[in-house]
Amino acid sequence: MGVMTVAVTAHGALDYFPCRYGRSRVLFRGPRRSLDGPYIGFLGGTETYGRFIETPFPALLEAGLGQPCVNFGVINAGLDLYLHDPAVLHLAERADLCVLQIMGAQNMSNRYYSVHPRRNDRFLRASDRLQALYPEVDFTEFHFNRHMLGRLQALAPERFAEVVEELRLAWVARMKHLLTMLRGRVLLLYFSEHAPSEKPVMDLDRDPLFIDRTMLEALRPRAAGLIEAPLSESARMRSSTGMVFSDFEADAAAELLGPAAHEEAAEILLPQLCELLA
Repeated sequence: MGVMTVAVTAHGALDYFPCRYGRSRVLFRGPRRSLDGPYIGFLGGTETYGRFIETPFPALLEAGLGQPCVNFGVINAGLDLYLHDPAVLHLAERADLCVLQIMGAQNMSNRYYSVHPRRNDRFLRASDRLQALYPEVDFTEFHFNRHMLGRLQALAPERFAEVVEELRLAWVARMKHLLTMLRGRVLLLYFSEHAPSEKPVMDLDRDPLFIDRTMLEALRPRAAGLIEAPLSESARMRSSTGMVFSDFEADAAAELLGPAAHEEAAEILLPQLCELLA
């Protein structure tokens, strides 16, 4: 297979050199970069962070650009992580430019449910509105948003569509707000196995969850650009080749984009970033 596995250690196989920036309580991927001179900020979820990836696309771009690329990505992050962390927003706003990975709409608080402020994939509680929509569900049994949404979809697809519509509306509003706060100096990155769908897809295994092209187009006027980096066939074939993970992490690694995908994303981003920074 060519899959790289390493003996299990307490923290998994790869050292992410976790570090903090500014006054944020969030641990980001290191090694820590200097924020004294010019830098490019990278915001996003698991892919930006580069879980199981030795050299994720922000690090590849740093080599190509010769300028510090600061990885503010966080595993399973949603928009709430950034909107509720003034310290990180301040650092992102100070960057010459930001690359913002398009994250799914499920990992943020909305009128139906609340999520953990830093671990956005964690479900905290259902609102009265959601309890009224699904009176037969005991929401105390859920710990993760995706698990909860899967149950709601299986129980009543037509009611589930109402929840999804709320998530989509909230996501677009929240993204517009974030782009305004970052003064539009943002390159949006759609980094996924697939190109964006033309209309909403209810498949809970398709990331970024519930995001379609109309939502992305609504953001285009507020951003410096929108880059789509769907996987090529060859990157899909080599998905986990070169990933670094312990035996214990193999299942999680199998669900993520591999090094070949990161190389493709960096290749697509590099000329765009050079143009914007010129």
